[in-house]
Amino acid sequence: MNMSRSTRFILLSFRVIPLGARKKFFRALFLLFYHFSARHRLITLLNLLRAFPEKGTGEIGTLARNVFRHMGTVAAEFFEIPAYRRGELPPGVAFTGREHYDNAMAKGKGCIFFTGHLGNWELMAASMGFIGIYGNIVYRRLDNPVLENVVLWFRTFTGHRMVPKGGASKALISLLRGNQMVAVLMDQNVAWREGVFVDFFGRPAATTRGIAAFALETGAAVLPIVNFRLEDRTYRIVMGEEIPLIRTGNRERDILENTQAYSAVLEHYIRRYPDQWFWPHQRWKTKPYEAMGK
Repeated sequence: MNMSRSTRFILLSFRVIPLGARKKFFRALFLLFYHFSARHRLITLLNLLRAFPEKGTGEIGTLARNVFRHMGTVAAEFFEIPAYRRGELPPGVAFTGREHYDNAMAKGKGCIFFTGHLGNWELMAASMGFIGIYGNIVYRRLDNPVLENVVLWFRTFTGHRMVPKGGASKALISLLRGNQMVAVLMDQNVAWREGVFVDFFGRPAATTRGIAAFALETGAAVLPIVNFRLEDRTYRIVMGEEIPLIRTGNRERDILENTQAYSAVLEHYIRRYPDQWFWPHQRWKTKPYEAMGK
């Protein structure tokens, strides 16, 4: 995808700022947003309180502020990605579990990676492309055309292809049957028509049914891939083992149980690094009662 003039201007404007100063700027900016945006602050605090009832209010407040600091760090690092060299991992990024991907692809039925907004997910996607793991990333179009161009360019210049969410089922099934890789962010709220309700941090969360449905349809391997920042400020990308596909013959039950299994894996990693997940998102916005009349 070609870089628009506006994308080039945004990229160059922030690239001239040294990374250390850029991190300080974006962290301060996101903390200001935390303090002045009552709506996003409240969503974050309520989500954390309900997800971690064992934590005190002081600890929750500190965790919430660290969430926004982390978002500032990710924003600052975003502009470093085009400077990294193809054919090698970016500095400070380690990769484990490549053998799980290789084993999955060797079966010839394609591979579905599921992940979430944990760590620096944009750096994770770029790093995969830098070392030759290309795939098809399912995404939701952004309303702002400038931001749309920025994000699309960053996600495609390393070799990935973008598949717009909505009406893409046939295309994704075809890709998997062609033994290609598909990547899906599964930690966002969906409408009840698009998903199933599974337990996520002790609450029913409307979660995309697509991953399980595609796996049942094609036999594609389903693997988690996550990224998180360690205490030494380096990043670790982890490709997990293939998750066994549950097949009982009852399609709706199979979609529910497989989706629950995927969600549980993602929750496990978020619990390990709670300050690196996107808590301002209204993950539990869709309610089970909305599906009762279907």
